[in-house]
Amino acid sequence: MADTTVDLSLVIPLYNEEEVFAELLRRLCEFVNTLQTAPNNQARTVEVILIDDGSHDATPRLIQEASATHSWIRGVIFSRNFGHQIAVTAGMQHTSGRAVAILDGDLQDPPEVILEFLQKMRAGYDVVYAIRTKRKENILKRAAYAAFYRIMRALSTIPIPLDSGDFCLMSRRVVDEVNTMPERHRFIRGMRSWVGYQQIGHSYPRAARTMGESKYSFSKLLKLAFDGIFTFSEKPLQWSTMMGMIVAAGSFLWGTFVILWRIFGVPSSSIQGWATLAVGIMFLGGVQLISIGILGEYIGRIHNEVKGRPMYVVKERCGFPQEAENSLAKVTQVMRGVAQ
Repeated sequence: MADTTVDLSLVIPLYNEEEVFAELLRRLCEFVNTLQTAPNNQARTVEVILIDDGSHDATPRLIQEASATHSWIRGVIFSRNFGHQIAVTAGMQHTSGRAVAILDGDLQDPPEVILEFLQKMRAGYDVVYAIRTKRKENILKRAAYAAFYRIMRALSTIPIPLDSGDFCLMSRRVVDEVNTMPERHRFIRGMRSWVGYQQIGHSYPRAARTMGESKYSFSKLLKLAFDGIFTFSEKPLQWSTMMGMIVAAGSFLWGTFVILWRIFGVPSSSIQGWATLAVGIMFLGGVQLISIGILGEYIGRIHNEVKGRPMYVVKERCGFPQEAENSLAKVTQVMRGVAQ
């Protein structure tokens, strides 16, 4: 896709965002006009990649109409719902920009902030990631997010920024490196940190959704958290081993005490504490089940990787130039060949 390279690509995954689509398109038009008219701006040519992640409303049709109306909008429509991180991955693989920005379609990540990202990228940074401040979610959700980022940072073998989501701007070389990573359990913010190069955070107050409700349910957020932890850390396996050693050591000491009591104790006395023994057995069973569950999480991910299926299936593309379509067709053939 080198012949169609543009200055800036925007990747926006969408799932049932019919309600907010008109406002999103209006804000994108204003943003593109600002880029094209701003003095001394190095990002005058722009493309927007809208990925429909198997929506059940009118989102796919709205993407088709927008791509037919605006030459800088491209659409990638999935055959079904594959998940937010996979949609972001597909968008990155369809970009041709020298710089690539990722943002959500609910406008909690304002496109205008990308102008500030561009200024920092011109200073020599390859990744400018957003640090969310003053989140508008309820207190329980904010506490859960804060706890996750700190647990993730403590567990990960690489430094992962605190309170930073997928909203970011990346240089072409970082995007190319992330696109070469074949894993199916994607955690984009961790993958871009793994690549390295010069990275810097940029704080911004995250707004509430313009309209509609978040499509990230608790179960999806939990799955994303598990993908991040089990993809970027082996510490849960190490902790389960340590817990097993602690329990085994405790059992050995207790067994030694019982043997010594049998040898040197008063014959008429008896050791009391059957309730304690029952609790100990249940505790040991719980440790075993947790350890098996942790091991199962890693084995399940290995199982998904070795199957070699494509990460996603594209039902339709719209708005891409013909040369880009030909290039994407070749990339799709190569991806399927690698999967097989």
